[in-house]
Amino acid sequence: VDWAYPRSVRGVLKIARTLVALVTLLCFVASNAPRAYAALAGMEAVITVLFLLLYLLRLDARMRCLFWPLADIFNSVTAALFLLIVCLFAIIIRTNKGTLAGGVFGLILLVLCLVDAVLLCKKISLAKARGRSAPAK
Repeated sequence: VDWAYPRSVRGVLKIARTLVALVTLLCFVASNAPRAYAALAGMEAVITVLFLLLYLLRLDARMRCLFWPLADIFNSVTAALFLLIVCLFAIIIRTNKGTLAGGVFGLILLVLCLVDAVLLCKKISLAKARGRSAPAK
């Protein structure tokens, strides 16, 4: 277990994304918003928790079949696009205050997703060799 990860910037960002996604989910569920809104927030919470556990338990170093930071960037960008669409609909339609609050929290989650993607892009270098594909010296 990597106990330093939850205290790192990326770890705090993942925890914040999870908490904001849960708040967004609760707002959408409590306001009887369309189920697609709640499904998006719930999926984002679950996927973020899975990535948090992946990095916390150092499973990314054990499972080298996938370049996990790139998968995390893809998740963050895709989630940001879906959140932009859904949360703008929720804010524009705003059937009640819960839907409006869910839309606002969803936009905050969108910003957190973009910040996470930018931090991950700065972290990875595709030119750096990794694992078994590294050239022999």
